[in-house]
Amino acid sequence: MNFKKSILVIIGIVTSTFIFAQQNSSTGTVRGFVYLKETGEPQLFTNVILKGTTIGNATDVNGYFSITKIPPGSYTLMIASGLGYDTLQENFTVKAGEIINKKLYLVKSNVKLKEIEISAEQEEKQTETKVSVNKIDPIVIKKLPTVGGEPDLAQYLQVLPGVVFTGDQGGQLYIRGGAPIQNKVLLDGMVVYNPFHSIGLFSVFDADIIRNADVYSGGFGAEYGGRISSIMDITTRDGNKKRVGGKLAVSPFGAKVLAEGPLKKLKEGANSSISFILSAKTSYLPTTSKALYSYIDPNGLPFSFNDYYGKISFNSNNGSKLNLFGFNFNDRVNYKALQEMKWDSYGGGGNFLLVPQNSPILVSGNFAYSQYGIKLKPEGEKEKSSKIRGFNMGVNFTYFMSRNELNYGVEINGFTTDFDFYNSLNRRISQKENTTEIGGFVKYKFVSKRKKLLLEPSFRIQYYASLKNTSPEPRIGLKYNITPRIRFKGAAGMYSQNLIAANSDRDVVNLFYGFLSGPDNLPEKYTDENGNVKDVNHKLQKANHYIVGFEFDLMKHLDLNIEAYRKDFTQLTNLNTNKIFEDTPDNSAKPDIYKKDFIIETGQAQGLDVVLKYDRKRLYLWFVYSLTYVTRWDGLQTYRPHFDRRHNANIVASYTFGKNLNWEIDARWNIGSGFPFRPTGGFYEDLNFQDGITTDYTGTNGELNYYFDNSQTKELPWYHRLDINIKRTFLLFENTKLETAVGATNVYNRENIFYFDRVQYKRVNQLPLLPTASIIMTF
Repeated sequence: MNFKKSILVIIGIVTSTFIFAQQNSSTGTVRGFVYLKETGEPQLFTNVILKGTTIGNATDVNGYFSITKIPPGSYTLMIASGLGYDTLQENFTVKAGEIINKKLYLVKSNVKLKEIEISAEQEEKQTETKVSVNKIDPIVIKKLPTVGGEPDLAQYLQVLPGVVFTGDQGGQLYIRGGAPIQNKVLLDGMVVYNPFHSIGLFSVFDADIIRNADVYSGGFGAEYGGRISSIMDITTRDGNKKRVGGKLAVSPFGAKVLAEGPLKKLKEGANSSISFILSAKTSYLPTTSKALYSYIDPNGLPFSFNDYYGKISFNSNNGSKLNLFGFNFNDRVNYKALQEMKWDSYGGGGNFLLVPQNSPILVSGNFAYSQYGIKLKPEGEKEKSSKIRGFNMGVNFTYFMSRNELNYGVEINGFTTDFDFYNSLNRRISQKENTTEIGGFVKYKFVSKRKKLLLEPSFRIQYYASLKNTSPEPRIGLKYNITPRIRFKGAAGMYSQNLIAANSDRDVVNLFYGFLSGPDNLPEKYTDENGNVKDVNHKLQKANHYIVGFEFDLMKHLDLNIEAYRKDFTQLTNLNTNKIFEDTPDNSAKPDIYKKDFIIETGQAQGLDVVLKYDRKRLYLWFVYSLTYVTRWDGLQTYRPHFDRRHNANIVASYTFGKNLNWEIDARWNIGSGFPFRPTGGFYEDLNFQDGITTDYTGTNGELNYYFDNSQTKELPWYHRLDINIKRTFLLFENTKLETAVGATNVYNRENIFYFDRVQYKRVNQLPLLPTASIIMTF
């Protein structure tokens, strides 16, 4: 199916569904937003119902709700919240064909509710497919032990099912067999190319500005494109619309300042406002570690970074809004006499939400520009560099039809890559490329009358201009509520992407995180695992996802979630570390695997994720287990990539205690089987022949190098680590509190191996015991 035909199919589906939905004008609609009166911030995922009926809907990430197909009459709109807010009720009368707009404000309750009659969470379980997605908010992030006392998204992601983290220093996150380059990270709709710092304990995001984060580990819908493994969609909150406030935090690892407040205050009777929020983080670990953690390295830990983010929000009377934001993230690593690395990332943009006055459609969109550049200078080697800069924009339309929804939109991405790299054989690989991607999608959510069956079929068409390739991508998600406490779910889909990483899947440690546009000089043929030689019909990376699972509500506050998955990576592009010849006419007879910059690979990832969660009042318990099998085929052999961890488990516990519930203790224990590696087959003297055929190899001293024993694969020792944190909160004034915390990472000082330096024959461990303390003031 070509691009034009696919677009016509999407237009046809949208038009026919829209016409069908318009046929019933004998009913009315009530819609609007739910906010917290104290700050003006939207209240997410809260049930809004018509009292005495089963008609209702939940708010979204903007606090928006829409209840359609209401028979004419008088009703009471009700919100029963279990988050410490008073139940809200408001009367209204609706006529046929009428659309009523509401803004509702929740007020903090002075009475502690014992039980909640209506559970928004329970309603969401039965009305959302939620296949392979983890919803994250700041409250949940704070239940984990923190390094430096401040909660961080990077530390929380390591606990999620299917996620593998390869190390504290230069490690990366791998999600259900997908490499970091195959995970798309969005911040308010803007693409962030590198979300993690070189010391893997920290991300670039300030947890205090996150409103919501959805992490899709597979099977995501057609609204997302351009990646073949996973999606991380992060939404930041607005600044306080009522008063100026902020936060100060300091620890041995770094410091943070946050400020927020109104530029135009939200007042009673006036629903428009303008607010701001600013965040700045810095790490001074290279300095403090010389005094506090000298037992790790007398020269100090070489990691430092700075993160800055700012946002202005314009909110109108009817709920329409515009956000403008900008960021600058940077990272530095300086191993004396070994290597020096630095990267910088900056960008800006905006997003908007439009609520047309007399239309049931909700319009949202985004526009952004971002840039990322990295340089690595290893001692005695040539500098490596990579840059990527580009824009992305899109507009989405959502049409509400009772419990059902129609969502469709278009997205445009354009970026430039500039890459310069020398492989281990001193052969240069470089690329400068401009490319544009255009994507269109349509998604329909169907909920049966009795809420037994949920279906979410969707379709995306993605056009890659530089490669002249079109990728039609059908996808589907479903849920069947067997009983109110037992649910079956599943998802499947086809995915594609252009970007590839500037490193190989075989690299165990790599601080160099660069980007390449999908190359057009791929081999024309490749050999599959059965020895069959096949043509390369396209230049994209592609994958198919298959997921099935069950949800069990074992008790009122105890949930069990089980998912089995498989990802077939039908075509991958990888950097060719075996290149020894230039791809010139003189070397036309040489095999492609020794002269092409890139090679074609295929792969599989399959596994089982189990999550058991207990959450009630003061106690939070979370058990996560993942069983994973990942393989790659490079045309010559099947190998296990270095992140193929067979078993991985996490146990998280959080308990709040004390007379005023001002004490909290958090703990996390992680255990995982060892990563695979190929044993050393032997050593040899490596001559690089830098002067070509005129090199005097008899008088040149080479460097010690090694080769692998490809006949076997072994595993490193098992990994396990315990982190503990204890906090005490002091209420100083009405809006001012002081939080002190002490804790430790790797409490029992487990010597977990990071990697083995084969040339120096030296074991390199991950970080040892790291005690820490912090002081945080919120005002």
